[in-house]
Amino acid sequence: MKINSELRKSAPLLDAYLSYFEGSHTPFTIPGHKQRASQIDPALGAVVDADIPLYGGLDEIKLTNQILSKAESIAADFWGADFARFSTGGSTHANQAVILALGKPGDKVALSRTAHRSVLSALVLAGLEPIWLSPEIDAATGVPTGIALSEFERVLEQKPIALLLTEPGYLGTISDIAPLIASAHANSIPVIVDAAWGGHFGFHDAYPKHVMQLGADALITSVHKALPGYSASALLLARTTLLSADRLEQSFETTHTTSPAGAPLASIDAVRALLQTRGQELLGALLTNVTEFKLAVQANFDLPIFLIASDFPSGRFDPAKVVLRANQLGAAGVEIERALIERGIRVEMADRDTIVFLATLADTIADFQKLAMVLVPILKSLQSTPRPSATALSWSVVPQVKISMRDAYFADTQMVTASDAIGRVSADLIAPYPPGVAVIAPGELLTEQIVSGLVASQKAGVRIAYATDPTLARFRVVNPR
Repeated sequence: MKINSELRKSAPLLDAYLSYFEGSHTPFTIPGHKQRASQIDPALGAVVDADIPLYGGLDEIKLTNQILSKAESIAADFWGADFARFSTGGSTHANQAVILALGKPGDKVALSRTAHRSVLSALVLAGLEPIWLSPEIDAATGVPTGIALSEFERVLEQKPIALLLTEPGYLGTISDIAPLIASAHANSIPVIVDAAWGGHFGFHDAYPKHVMQLGADALITSVHKALPGYSASALLLARTTLLSADRLEQSFETTHTTSPAGAPLASIDAVRALLQTRGQELLGALLTNVTEFKLAVQANFDLPIFLIASDFPSGRFDPAKVVLRANQLGAAGVEIERALIERGIRVEMADRDTIVFLATLADTIADFQKLAMVLVPILKSLQSTPRPSATALSWSVVPQVKISMRDAYFADTQMVTASDAIGRVSADLIAPYPPGVAVIAPGELLTEQIVSGLVASQKAGVRIAYATDPTLARFRVVNPR
């Protein structure tokens, strides 16, 4: 069946994907399912029969038609970059690729402590050393609001070769980015921004600009988070004045699969075309829906229960972000989450004080109305005495680095009890997930605050990820030299 779509006219990868299924093929190539696994088993076929590869699917085995390159060139122009690559490995892969392209082992990078674990893993792979930058914390909400210019300039004497930022943060807040970029560029330092949650920025006046519009040197964004792309689809965009195009290309290919799936690639191209042709319309509708939803729910309560743009300086918050402040209701976020799950609603993240609802272009007015109808009675049933905002463990720990992450990663280690781990050097990266922001990284000192905080968070219902012992009864630590 032929699918007619306006996007096909300006999205070459999408057109190639659809065209493949409109033709007749007898492939003697990978993937092994040949788009006919339903002949073996209908259940398996339901999962894999719509899967086609880039090689011998979207393009010929020898990439004769260069369709991927054409689509990436269009994306580079659209975002104002001169380098663009589409990833089927998520922002994790794109982060690793750009960080591997920065320097040589032993070089230092200035890095926001709110960085995703993929950034820290990339530093281990590259042998780069982090200079940690602590975010400012909003006293009223306990939310990290970004990296101050003074915090970055404090570390300039340590000669970082790059500045790595995470913008927006997981709760929707944004640093004052333009002065940070200006300061970095005045010192010939490239600025790389993990904007995994900000793929929708820059295409509607009511939203913040995307960082390429502000002068950043590289932008990494997920196409499957705030945008309606395929899971694990992501974009790496760069300017190559302060970054090497050759190193970027080499690092991207080194860390990417050699068998990229066609559907994620086609979705990246299609989402780019969607933003280019209908971005204003769709982003405007999203903002209207989010605003009306917040007002409808808020009308039932006396204290403010959502983060809103006016809580922060102008342009420093994603207006489409829906963050519920459970502490204002005296309720536990994880209890609210459980009640929502029982009613068929899943949330992006919940901890004791906060719930994040991910709103995207794919949500309808009816979706928001259903959420409000289900949410309000739950909140009323769990409402109690309000409690002050508490800064989450992910944002409050000040790291104490004892050895490099790379040395800790490859060190001889042992497992010790939680109480014996205090005062030892961690061999693990441990983080509440989501958001995947490290509470402890390899090479850092395990303190009583960290150990007890992680254990308490887990007992409260927060998923604690990446620990060797997921029960947190024991911790993996570096053996003394």
